[in-house]
Amino acid sequence: MKRNKLLLLLFLLNIATIGYTQDILKRPEPPRLVNDFTGILNVNEVESLETKLVEFDNNTSTQIAVVIVNDLNGYDANQLAYEIGQKWGVGQKGKNNGIVVLVKPKTSDSQGYAAISVAYGLEDTVTDALAKRIVENEMIPRFRLNDYFGGINSAVTILMDVTKGKYTAGQYYKNRGKSKAGKGFGAFIFILIIFLFFIMANNNKRSQHSIGRSGSNLPFWLLMGGMLGSSGRSGGGSWGDFSSGSGGFGGFGGGSFGGGGASGSW
Repeated sequence: MKRNKLLLLLFLLNIATIGYTQDILKRPEPPRLVNDFTGILNVNEVESLETKLVEFDNNTSTQIAVVIVNDLNGYDANQLAYEIGQKWGVGQKGKNNGIVVLVKPKTSDSQGYAAISVAYGLEDTVTDALAKRIVENEMIPRFRLNDYFGGINSAVTILMDVTKGKYTAGQYYKNRGKSKAGKGFGAFIFILIIFLFFIMANNNKRSQHSIGRSGSNLPFWLLMGGMLGSSGRSGGGSWGDFSSGSGGFGGFGGGSFGGGGASGSW
C-alpha cells in the first residue's frame, strides 16, 4: 500500500513538473528571436537585436535566439538553453544551424547565469571552447557592470561572424589577445609620457625657462601627440556594428540540438 502511494505521489509530481516546464519553455507566439521575459532590456535594445538577428537569419538561414529569464527553475543553465533550442526548434531542419543565448540576470539574492547552446550542425564551428570564451570574455564582464545589452550584442556579433566564416575560433582568440595587449601597451605609453613630462618640466624649472618657450621641448610634444594617437588606435575597433533593416521573423525552422555549448555564472 505504501509503495502504491509513493508511486502515485511520484507520478503526480512528474505530471506537475512536466506541465510547469512546458509552460516555461513554450515557444513564443508570434515567434521572435529576442525574448526578454525580465524587462532588463529597453524597447530600443530589444528591437535593435531583433532586427540584427532577423536579417542574419534571412541572409544565412542560421538562427540565433536570445532568451532572458528571471529564474532557471531548477535547471542547469546549459540544460535549460538546450531544452529551449530543442523544443522551440531553433535553426533549420536538416541543417541544424541554431544557437540559443540564454541569460538569467543577477539579483540581490541570486547568482547570474549565461549559457550558449549550439545545434548539431554548428558544433564544429562554434566549439564548446569558443562558447566558453564568449561567455567569460564578452558577456559576464559586461553583465557585472549591468550592461546586459552590451554583453548580449557582443556575443551574438561574434557568433554571427564565426558562423559566416568571417574569422575562425582560433583567429578570435588571437585577435582578442592582441586587443588586450594593445590596450595594455597604450596605457604603459601614456604613463611613460606623463613621467617624461614631469622630468622635463622639472629640468625646465631648474634652467628657469618655460616649457612653451623652450625649443628643445618641441620634439617631446610632437612625440607625445603621436604616441597618444597611436595608443588610442590600439584599443579601437570592434567585432561588428548593428545591422539595419529587415523583415519580420518568419519562425523557427525545426533545428535539433545535441548539447554542445558552455555556460558561466557571476
